[in-house]
Amino acid sequence: MPKTTKTFAGFRPTAFSFFRGLAKHNDPNWFKPRKAVYETEVLAPFRELIAALDRALEIAGIPLVGDPDRGIFRIYRDVRFSADKRLYKTHAGAVLTRSGGKKDPGLLYVHIEPDKCMAAVGFWHPEPDLLTRLRRAMIDEPDGFVGMIGELEKRGYKLTTDTQLSRIPRGFEAAKGSLVADYLCWKTFITEVALTDAEMQSPDAVSRIVDFATAMRPLLEWGWAAAEDPPPPLTLKMPTRPLPKPDF
Repeated sequence: MPKTTKTFAGFRPTAFSFFRGLAKHNDPNWFKPRKAVYETEVLAPFRELIAALDRALEIAGIPLVGDPDRGIFRIYRDVRFSADKRLYKTHAGAVLTRSGGKKDPGLLYVHIEPDKCMAAVGFWHPEPDLLTRLRRAMIDEPDGFVGMIGELEKRGYKLTTDTQLSRIPRGFEAAKGSLVADYLCWKTFITEVALTDAEMQSPDAVSRIVDFATAMRPLLEWGWAAAEDPPPPLTLKMPTRPLPKPDF
């Protein structure tokens, strides 16, 4: 399906009313008669927003792709292994990555929810191999990593995590007490900016989000560079006892 060519005019107040109602009545009897409202007032403008961000990011020279078909998350919750059996999400979310798919590392996330709209940039729960590479990048250039964080803070943004280890991970113990010791325990590297409902109801939301992504470019480039680093050389354990003399 081709990307939408419409411009983003902003979400209408009906989109936020829909999510408020869904939060109170999270069941099929309420949702199914209003599915058309979701598709018209939430999904359609969200697709326009992602397409508009895709165009604006390309102009800004930021290699993030917005794909309305692949980037928007479904409203249906997976409740198979959850104690929370509510069937529907009470928000809408989408990601923009270098490939446009959800699994590509390094993302811009956009979140629509009454009084909780936001955008986020960074590396969300990277796969173990990438997480190891990010940690290696920290200890290889600790001053550069800490300096990058400082630059983000000067711009008004704080690098955060939602999950972290209680101690430095195995293999990185030598970095205990270093500038990056605490960061080595992190499992997510994310910055966020809050957006008001009024902002999301305006076409100016596009430039607001792109400005944020531009300010966070150092974080993305740091992580992308780490992801492209070659893996560490294979270390072979040599026998502790001398090998027997050859029998020839």
